[in-house]
Amino acid sequence: MSVRSTVAPLKPPTPPTTRLAPSPTGALHLGNARTFLVNWAMARRSGWRIVLRMEDLDGPRVKPGADLLAIDLLEWLGVDWDEGPVWQSADLSPYRAAMDRLARAGHAYGSDLSRTDVERLSADLEGLSAPQEGSHEVRFPRTLRPAIDETTRAQGFDDDARTWRFAVEPWEVSFEDRFAGMRSYDVAEIAGDFIIWTKQRMPAYQLAVVVDDAAQGVTEVVRGDDLLDSAARQILLYRALGLGNEPRYTHLPLVRGEDGRRLAKRHGDTRLDSYRAAGVGAERVVGLIAFWCGLSPGRVSMSAAEFCAGFSLDTMTRNGITFGPEDDAWLRRGDR
Repeated sequence: MSVRSTVAPLKPPTPPTTRLAPSPTGALHLGNARTFLVNWAMARRSGWRIVLRMEDLDGPRVKPGADLLAIDLLEWLGVDWDEGPVWQSADLSPYRAAMDRLARAGHAYGSDLSRTDVERLSADLEGLSAPQEGSHEVRFPRTLRPAIDETTRAQGFDDDARTWRFAVEPWEVSFEDRFAGMRSYDVAEIAGDFIIWTKQRMPAYQLAVVVDDAAQGVTEVVRGDDLLDSAARQILLYRALGLGNEPRYTHLPLVRGEDGRRLAKRHGDTRLDSYRAAGVGAERVVGLIAFWCGLSPGRVSMSAAEFCAGFSLDTMTRNGITFGPEDDAWLRRGDR
């Protein structure tokens, strides 16, 4: 008589996973292309699974059709993926569940204070100066945090058109970045109790990206180094939600204009769609990015496959990449 085993069969190990996550709030430009191409090449060289995710929760800023254009342009460059595309806005229930969990654990609370209120009260209570020009965030100190008692926690999350914030304690979060090295950030000092749910009844970026990365099995995050301190906030959320191991981060220097500021409209039209419409080939764009990444000593047309075959983080500059008139001229000149 045979004996049937009671041991469950072993599940195949989940492969390392990364995500390409364009935000359809505008058209992809050369800086976006550099990050996505590097992320894709790292994944294909290392055997990572790739998820394409549309981060489309910033409702008022989302441009109609920008999501489908982003997909088209990634394919035009030669980038592919293994799963997706998936749209964050398709299902908000995972974010609401995460919010309720945080609220009941005392990690999140609702606040009716506006940005102007926070600026004024912070200055009055702590003598804080106004935020620097161009800042999109005002530090929210603990002194403005309401009491989070047992009654408040028992009520859980209430999506009632208030801002919800994550309660941050004053300690440093440290992590080893694959490119930027060891980093430590005191989130309480940098941002204080940061927003995780908006008055528009939508999850904020910091919460949404953590919930999605955990659900999609993301183990590798590759993005611009303007988000380095966001990694610390996301690690705090990972731990508060009990989601297990945080992803490994690779933060790359941004592509900037000659004025040292991140690539934007002020530096001219660097949108991929504009270059394509002007007759610039994808291999020309990839070749410029390859030059920026140290794959070649000069600007030479190159396919995405050739870029992938030759790519290494070791050849990338530790300093920012500067886009100048000579780059634009080379793209538009073609092989004439």
